[in-house]
Amino acid sequence: MNKVEYADALQKIRRILSNRDDSDALQRVVDFLQSEFRHYSWVGIYLVQNDVLVLGPWRGKEATEHTRIPLGTGICGSAAKSGRTEIVDDVSKDDRYLSCFLSTRSEIVVPIKKGTSVIGEIDIDADVPSAFTKRDAVFLEKVADMLSKHI
Repeated sequence: MNKVEYADALQKIRRILSNRDDSDALQRVVDFLQSEFRHYSWVGIYLVQNDVLVLGPWRGKEATEHTRIPLGTGICGSAAKSGRTEIVDDVSKDDRYLSCFLSTRSEIVVPIKKGTSVIGEIDIDADVPSAFTKRDAVFLEKVADMLSKHI
């Protein structure tokens, strides 16, 4: 069970992003997601810069070594290249997975788009297999839409 429900979380994120002059808003969204959803063990936002995903704000137990990921590489790069949300129930069975943490068992990656262009993505790891559902995808796609207006 999450500490907050999806609808409540969307309202809270909307409030966080309501101040367009808040330079820490993306970090505050990442902090909120990681602290309020128990199965979100690591949350990061990557931004696209010259065909490379560059790690922006993140929150988790430790930093990832993957701070720059070429589009098309790994699950993150694949999602950014295709523009589609990726849910991986078991990262050990996906050859694209770029191992960040030994504890990670599943991952969801949600592109952030302006129009049809991918400008970034939300990357979330979980320490249990099959942690992410269609509800997580729908929720995070709404979050990505809100973030696209703030980036």
